[in-house]
Amino acid sequence: MKLIQKLGLVLFLGGLLAFTIIPFLGSYQLSEEIVLSQTKEIHQESMNEILSPLYGKTYQTNFTFISEVNGKIDDYNQERKDNQQWDQVIWDDYTFPLTKASVQSPVKSQPLLFLFLSIGLVVLGGLLYNIPKHQGEPEGIKNNGIFHSKMKNRGWLGMITGTYLILFYIILYWFPAYMVNAVWMVNPLSLLLSGNPASQWFLYGFIYTLAILVMGIRMFRKYRGNKYQQLRTASVMFFQTAFAFLIPEILVLLNQPYYDFKNIWPLDYDFFYDYQISTFLSNGGVGMFMLIWGILLIIIAVPLFTYFYGKRWYCSWVCGCGGLAETVGDPYRQLSDKSLKAWNIERYLIHGVLVLAVVMTLVTIANYFSSFSFLGNVTNQLHSFYGFAIGSAFAGVVGTGFYPFMGNRVWCRFGCPLAAYLGMVQRFKSRFRITTNGGQCISCGNCSTYCEMGIDVRWYAQRGQNIVRSSCVGCGVCSAVCPRGVLKLENGPEEGRINENPILIGNDSIKVNA
Repeated sequence: MKLIQKLGLVLFLGGLLAFTIIPFLGSYQLSEEIVLSQTKEIHQESMNEILSPLYGKTYQTNFTFISEVNGKIDDYNQERKDNQQWDQVIWDDYTFPLTKASVQSPVKSQPLLFLFLSIGLVVLGGLLYNIPKHQGEPEGIKNNGIFHSKMKNRGWLGMITGTYLILFYIILYWFPAYMVNAVWMVNPLSLLLSGNPASQWFLYGFIYTLAILVMGIRMFRKYRGNKYQQLRTASVMFFQTAFAFLIPEILVLLNQPYYDFKNIWPLDYDFFYDYQISTFLSNGGVGMFMLIWGILLIIIAVPLFTYFYGKRWYCSWVCGCGGLAETVGDPYRQLSDKSLKAWNIERYLIHGVLVLAVVMTLVTIANYFSSFSFLGNVTNQLHSFYGFAIGSAFAGVVGTGFYPFMGNRVWCRFGCPLAAYLGMVQRFKSRFRITTNGGQCISCGNCSTYCEMGIDVRWYAQRGQNIVRSSCVGCGVCSAVCPRGVLKLENGPEEGRINENPILIGNDSIKVNA
């Protein structure tokens, strides 16, 4: 078994190395045909004039090619801005489509081969490493030296992993032109599913889904014997694969709007954007169903399901962000900060993001129904700010890239506006709680160690107090790692759910569930 795991590790690292090298393969050559085919009709004449000096030249690296293209367009735009010719400025970013069409590489010629040699080997290596794991060991989670691991406790391997993830997200979100070879690898799959060429977002969705599936198998091995963990892992694997990846692509193939039926506002912060509403309304009955479905999820499904089951029904069973955190991020769950300072930051930050999302949405709706006479372009600026700061930087770069630094639920704990909405319902009007049996607690601390949301579970367990916190996602790992069966996830009557005993901190008296 050890030999198989070593082979898996070698294949994984080899595939990861190939994936890292692939973007740098090939050369780039621009032509008039490419420019005309990849730009809007209103810009074709200008773009042809701007980029004609580059036609026929061969660039050996994407750095030089992208630099030359952007340089020519920036010079043109700057001249128009200086002369106050704002109507002639090209605001659209054509760097990615031009670079993708101009690349000449073996990846473009044989995409499936390179897909196997990179992502395929990563998946195969991950499976070979994870499937034999824990073989022959008794069921149950062990005190397995995680705080001595160079990967799992902010060691040098963890730092490298986190840095790699952060760089990947930065390039994906803001410099996708450097990843056109990687996008070409998945082009056949995109054409098969949606009939459209692949974009960086299809590549991301494909990798995201595979990561959850492979690491989901790891969860099955690690938490074998625990039915609750098995079921919720299977659930997030299903919802990510079917609802977040396959169904939206198939909808596009059927000439319907791209839509993730499990995504809910305000996590789906652009649901009420004018272009989104127009898309729904212009697609007949199907589009109207998507609009009504989304609204019903917000005003009925969220409070109803959260009342009966707590926020775990979504955060730990359905959500793609939670699915990635629970599978890929599971090795880092013990890194969550349990301090009072972190708790205070969490409460102000996550509810601040929720307020920002609500304000932005209200302004957007008001502007839409006033034919954009309410605040005009301010709405677009607000969209851009939120999309950059929250949707990209926080949810993507920090939310995932910081797994090895701050634990696996950084986004869910500190930034997700939907988690804040669900948490308020869970805290004040829900039947969900984690009950404790203080008489059985031996203060081993496993529960607090493995709590990904930074809750000091042991404090409650020692006192026999129910755990009712807005941040709790009901993952149940605290119960799974308890050697004495002290903790139990329950949905019961609201009466007696919240203990009135206060937490005493210094000279302050803070309610347990404040």
